[in-house]
Amino acid sequence: MNGGLSASIESTTVGRTSSVGALSSSSLPIFAELTGSTEASVSLIDSRSFCESLTRAKARNFYYGLKLLPEPKRSDMFALYAYMRMIDDIADDDSGDRTFEQRLEDLDAWRVVTRAVLNGDHHFAAGAGHELWPAFADMARRNRIPHTIFDDVIAGQLQDLRPETFETFDQLYQYCYRVAGTVGLASIYVWGFDRGEDNGEETCQLAIDRGVAFQLTNILRDLREDAARGRTYLPKEDLIASGVTEADIQSGAGGERFLAMMRHQIDRAEAYYAKSSPLESRIAQDSRPTLVAMTQIYHGLLRKLAVEPERVLRERVSLSIFTKLMIGWRASWGR
Repeated sequence: MNGGLSASIESTTVGRTSSVGALSSSSLPIFAELTGSTEASVSLIDSRSFCESLTRAKARNFYYGLKLLPEPKRSDMFALYAYMRMIDDIADDDSGDRTFEQRLEDLDAWRVVTRAVLNGDHHFAAGAGHELWPAFADMARRNRIPHTIFDDVIAGQLQDLRPETFETFDQLYQYCYRVAGTVGLASIYVWGFDRGEDNGEETCQLAIDRGVAFQLTNILRDLREDAARGRTYLPKEDLIASGVTEADIQSGAGGERFLAMMRHQIDRAEAYYAKSSPLESRIAQDSRPTLVAMTQIYHGLLRKLAVEPERVLRERVSLSIFTKLMIGWRASWGR
């Protein structure tokens, strides 16, 4: 048995069943970090403080919106963001400190610990654990977030770790759901939502679509940066139809074909903002300013891209801090 673990915990993984005991020693460093390797217990208060600090340091667009939430929803969203950020860092670690195979094992370890925490194993959640887990466990339990959402999150990170070419938009949509739609879905469980006559199925789909809109915006913003790392998320069918190649994006070649392709992508993202527009009216009133602020930041970014699409080939396009603060201020007055 590896690390500071006292029991072997079964967890369903892609194509097989794995346990803590089955993890190889090469996954030990990250696994010890994720589960804790000391005997000190982490309190819920300390865990929440860690999650807020991480969110404030890393969240950028999200942090301004999350601050508008009342407690305990605010702390719950900090915990959710911290979870998503930490697993994303495993998949996107290009520092060279850990090999591809080690990061695969790190994600497997993360899956095991996530399952243990969600299933109520207090050894992981409170005893000798990383600062994340108590707040995450408390957030997931009180808000009754379906465990399958986090399975899908991990599947999305595996896709990021194994870069693949998306032939069609349907394939890209599945990826967007896993890395962003899941965030929208988990968030409405924290915020509270109207379940209506269909037990909330329509509202859940609206939340997924809003997450997809955010991710499509991110993909366009990071187009050249991702291409330089050998990753092109746009569907191959769209590139072929527009006559744009991955090499064109890597070299920063603009022109009419690139502009036509970008207009198509922007229109598609706009369609997801439009189809998810009823979402604000479906969630609890005290959470609406947060969703409004987050959406206005991302949608504002997309509209900024639309003014001059070729800017993404030269620089990372963003909204100013002042603009984000003004968005948050206006949203807070709309409570």
